[in-house]
Amino acid sequence: MKKTFLLPFIFFTLVQAQEPAFQTLQIVDKPIVFTQKRVAMTKEYIKSSYGLDVKNIAITPKIIVLHWTAEMDFERSFNRLNPEILLSDRKDILKAGALNVSAHFMVDRDGTVYRLMPENWMARHVIGLNYSSIGIENIGGKDNKAEDLTPAQLRSNIALVKYLKEKYPSIEYMIGHHEYTQMEHTPLWLEKDTNYRTIKADPGPKFMNAVRSAVKELHLKMPPKDN
Repeated sequence: MKKTFLLPFIFFTLVQAQEPAFQTLQIVDKPIVFTQKRVAMTKEYIKSSYGLDVKNIAITPKIIVLHWTAEMDFERSFNRLNPEILLSDRKDILKAGALNVSAHFMVDRDGTVYRLMPENWMARHVIGLNYSSIGIENIGGKDNKAEDLTPAQLRSNIALVKYLKEKYPSIEYMIGHHEYTQMEHTPLWLEKDTNYRTIKADPGPKFMNAVRSAVKELHLKMPPKDN
């Protein structure tokens, strides 16, 4: 499998060499741009949003967050995450910094799983929980309303969640993006700005219920219902 990351990816290659084998899961590496500039912007985001002064952007994964892109085309979705600077139409989250949004994985409509960045580096994909979470984007959710993710995507998400839980036993939770505010009163919530929230619908309760049913043996926790 070709590795094309330009940034210190000796580390990334070593991580991959230790990955557990899953016959039902194939991961294609398709890295987004992640130069030292993006690393520095990520550190600044961590400092300004979470009050943490860190030496690197490594995280200990505790949560898996499932998303949809609200965009039906893979390349257009990828191209929104690829730049290092937040796109001009994302004024809703600009107050927290110019670091572009990102995710660790993206699953295409046919179920192909793409890894966009190292799994244990922080991505900006969910308010308050970035420093402990792995984000999985799914192509779909037309107009940010339709629960239209495919059976192939469901199978791939199930396999990917199992892969991640085995590789990172520290993972405790699996949530949908639409559930993220339910995590506010857990120790994992770090966002300092009490007014910085967005309303999310992805990836919908139908998809989350299906994934949870298929991975119940992993005993991943849901977000608390009562805050």
